[in-house]
Amino acid sequence: MRIGEVAARAGVSVRALRYYEQQGLLHSTRNPARQRVYPAGAVERVRLIQRLYSSGLPSRTIRDVLPFADSGEVAPELVDLLEAERDRLDQRMRELQEARERLHVCISEALREDFPPS
Repeated sequence: MRIGEVAARAGVSVRALRYYEQQGLLHSTRNPARQRVYPAGAVERVRLIQRLYSSGLPSRTIRDVLPFADSGEVAPELVDLLEAERDRLDQRMRELQEARERLHVCISEALREDFPPS
């Protein structure tokens, strides 16, 4: 399949496919006309990459997860990797919640009549 067909079937842009290739997440070959040609499973792989990105995983982690998906193996290393990413997201969510609370205090102070304090 050529790049436009994969993009259309997977519901992503051609630019996204090129980015996935740059990140080492997706691979293609070139035909004699130098056009990208993707294997039959490329659409499913792109959909998996999209699910992993939407789960908050960075491309470096997705690159580590994909070999497990390719093998169909649910190894302890995969579970450890995914749990570590979940813990990272939990920490980031706590940090964002704390920042939101601090911002709420700033808004409350800004709404006071004597703002800014002298």
